[in-house]
Formats: sequence, structure tokens, C-alpha cells
Amino acid sequence: MKEIHLPKWTMLVPVAAIILYFVAGYDAGLFLKLLLAVLLIGSVIASVHHAEVIAHRVGEPFGTIILAIAITTIEVGLIVSLMLAGGDGVKELARDTVFAAVMIILTAIVGICLLKGGLKFKEQLYKLQGVNAALITLLSIIVLTLILPNYTSGAKGEYSVSQLIFVIVVSLVLYGGFIFMQTVRHRDYFLPKESQSEDDHAEAPNNITALSSLAFLILSLIIVVLLAKYLSKDIETIVVEMGAPKSVVGVIIAAIVLLPEGLAAYSAVKSNRLQTSLNLALGSALASIGLTIPAVAIVSILTEMPIVLGINTTSTVLLLLSMLTIMFSLATGKTNIQQGIVLLVIFFSYLFYTVVP
Repeated sequence: MKEIHLPKWTMLVPVAAIILYFVAGYDAGLFLKLLLAVLLIGSVIASVHHAEVIAHRVGEPFGTIILAIAITTIEVGLIVSLMLAGGDGVKELARDTVFAAVMIILTAIVGICLLKGGLKFKEQLYKLQGVNAALITLLSIIVLTLILPNYTSGAKGEYSVSQLIFVIVVSLVLYGGFIFMQTVRHRDYFLPKESQSEDDHAEAPNNITALSSLAFLILSLIIVVLLAKYLSKDIETIVVEMGAPKSVVGVIIAAIVLLPEGLAAYSAVKSNRLQTSLNLALGSALASIGLTIPAVAIVSILTEMPIVLGINTTSTVLLLLSMLTIMFSLATGKTNIQQGIVLLVIFFSYLFYTVVP
């Protein structure tokens, strides 16, 4: 058995980031901002590494749940902090970021994983029951939160306060029901059929290692939120100067947050652990929309700040195409290379129509 250790960089990067953040001040130069951007990405990767250590301590499928919730915590923190900071585009920020996260997960992360798995193993197996449960839950939350607001009696794309409260409740009920199924009622639906990776046989970390990871996970999450808020204006300025729509900011935020999740899913599929890869991807998509929307809705209600949730017609078509494609792709219990190719084509179509609406 391999023993799990904490690499020094996963502890040094968040500490260096938080020190530099307070040293930089409000008028940091270009070099310091670039360094902070590097430390931001490093802190995101470090946070997921610590979440994985804790996850290994508690076992599957709790491990993928912890990882998904860690990612979602970063996402919620970023969106809420930027919402409270105010500025142009705040009303649409949550919608753009959540929509981008769902599209990146369903088409880019899953697409790359299916393509890699198809190239290396021709076909890969997974348990159909768990994937089906995740997809029907995800489809329901997507329609209720991102599509239905365009067809209610309120302002275009907006819910009234009572409707927001209802959406908060049903989103949490749907996500909570899925978690109960995943961890209690039908836990076996989400366990790999067989382990083919040495990591599965690694010795569980001891209490000191797990508690250290918990402390550095919290520190990493805090610094990611602080740095993303600090650099958000620069990101927005770059996007505007490029002539791209401000919705691209949401894509960038989602991509930064989901980078380590994608790396973890890709690593799993390379070891022929497609079940773990799908647990990570679909669980993260569910947490991203099922927890983020209620969080920003609560902030909206408490601060009386309006938020736009409804996506436009182009986004609706692309989102429904993505859901339809992935539901057919994962309907047999086996995957192949063509499914990955189709999903990646949809992802690049999404990127193109985001930049060139």
C-alpha cells in the first residue's frame, strides 16, 4: 500500500498567496497581479488536493461529494463576493457562471474523458442506475432554474421573491434527495465495478494528515475567493477590451474553478475508472447548480438585489442539446470515442457562440 503524504507546495502556495495578497494592496503592478493570478490557480489546485485527501479518509462515494462541495463553495464565494461588490453585469453574473460551469462539465470535462477512455480502452463500463439518477436530477434543476424564469409572469428572466423561495426549496430538495440516494439508499450504484488504479489501494491518511488537509482546504478556499474578487476587475477589463461579451467573465470564472475537477476526472478515466470520473463530473454539475442558485437567491432576497436567471434562446438550445446528447451517450452502460467527439464539438460551439453571439 502507498501512504498518502501532503506535498509541501499544497501548503506553501496558499500561505504565499495570502501573504502576497495583503502585501500587494490596492495598487499592485502588472507583475504582482500576474503572480497573484498564478497563485490563484495554484490555490484552487491545492484546495482540491486537500479535499481529495479528506475524501480518501472517508471513502467513496463520500469522497467525490466532498470534492464537488469544495468546488461549489469556491464558486459560491466568488459569485456572492462579486455580487456584493456591485458593478455592471452583476444581475447576470450568477446565471452566466452557473451556465458556464454546467456546459464545461457536461461537454468539455465529460467529452474529454469519454474521448480519452475511448482512445485508450475502446469501451468503458459504468453503472447505469447512478448515472441515470444524476442526469434526471440535473435536467430538472436546469429547467427550473435556468429556463423556466423566461416563461413566468415577472420580468424577463427574473423570478419574483416568492418564486425564488420556491426555487430555493425545490433545488435543495432535489439535490438533497440525490445525496441521500448516493450515500445511503443506493450507495452501490456509485461504486466502481472494479478498482484498477494503485490509488484505490493507497493507505488512508491518518487523523493528523486529514486534519491538516482540512485546515489548508479552508485556507485555500478563503484565498481563492479573495484573489478572484481582487482580480475580477482586471479580468473584466481584458474581456471588454477584446470586444467579447461580459458573459465571457462567467466562463473564465467557471473554468478557473473547475480546472482541478477536470484534472481529477481525467486522471481517473486514464486509470480506467470511468465510474469515479462520472461521479466527479455529474456530482460537480449537480452541486454547482443545485447549491449555487439557492445561495445567490438567498443573497438576492436579503439584499433586495435583483438577479437574472433565465438564459437566452441560443443558450437554451445549446444546453438542451448537451443534455440530450449526454443522456443518449450514457444510456447503455458503455462509452466509446464518438460520444466524446460529439460532446467536444458542442463545447466548442458553445464557446464560439458565447464570444460571437
